[in-house]
Amino acid sequence: MKKSVLLGALTVAGLAAGAASAGTLEDVQARGKLNCGVTTGVPGFAEPDAEGVWRGFDVAVCRAVAAAVLSDPMAVEFVPTTGKTRFTALASGEIDMLARNTTWTFSRDVDLKFEFTGVNYYDGQGFMVPADLGVSSAKDLDGATVCIQTGTTTELNLADFFRSNNISYEPVPIETGAEAVQQFLAGACDVYTTDASALAAQRAGFENPAAYTVLPEIISKEPLGPLVRHGDNVWGDIVRWTLNALITAEELGVTAGNAKDMAMGTNNPEINRLLGSEGDLGGMLGLDKEWAKRAIMVEGNYGEIFANNIGESTQIGLARGLNAKWTDGGLIYSPPFR
Repeated sequence: MKKSVLLGALTVAGLAAGAASAGTLEDVQARGKLNCGVTTGVPGFAEPDAEGVWRGFDVAVCRAVAAAVLSDPMAVEFVPTTGKTRFTALASGEIDMLARNTTWTFSRDVDLKFEFTGVNYYDGQGFMVPADLGVSSAKDLDGATVCIQTGTTTELNLADFFRSNNISYEPVPIETGAEAVQQFLAGACDVYTTDASALAAQRAGFENPAAYTVLPEIISKEPLGPLVRHGDNVWGDIVRWTLNALITAEELGVTAGNAKDMAMGTNNPEINRLLGSEGDLGGMLGLDKEWAKRAIMVEGNYGEIFANNIGESTQIGLARGLNAKWTDGGLIYSPPFR
């Protein structure tokens, strides 16, 4: 490891230790606002609309946490971050949580002193090329120029893939997804590589999507999810179990439309515990009994959030795939509310 990289990791870890010394829950409640780090803009996942209101699959997680903690899903300050700035923003306390296509890895969890609170999207790295390049496989990209976001696992996976296949490439470093798309469409690189979900989202917004091909290879595991700083277990539990509440709600048939009525009591004990009509799980988190009900009522359960932001009926057009419920053959699974 280069000395500069080691020092960078130590700096982030030191910032995280200092920022976590105060209780984040208390800070958020005193401020009356959740500071949530998001991407600089990926359609369907996190992007401001025409009125400047942030919307998307990752944004919904931030709003659910704000609803659980502050009873107001709009009490969120969205802080756009890049691959390079996101970890410093979280470690320094500029943001309370990060919810932006960030891959859960060993070094980020352990060395950088962050705590991933679950996976909200199972992804993998892919490649997109102009259709007229005549390429049908990533293994045919020997000598290609590749637009790649710096400071990401994508950068490392790319090097591993080309090395293992004994082919070469020329990197074209970029800072943000928007810059990558701009450079790719302008012909500054032959290939754009990032998470396959982001490729689909960005391609959907092209003037002529059919002129571009996403190659079949998926070259990595990219479990994406929200993260917080080490050292503040209460806050980590809140973010973790808010995400779990959205997942469990889909399993149990609790939706944005019926959560209020079901919170009056049902014959299913787990629904009752989830929505607060039985027991006091919220008290264990330092919240009230209706925290999960409020989180679910913002944009619905996990399935509703997926369908409305990135699902097959949207412009993004993503199938559930690995992100289907475990009972439907997918990987989306929550521990029980008990």
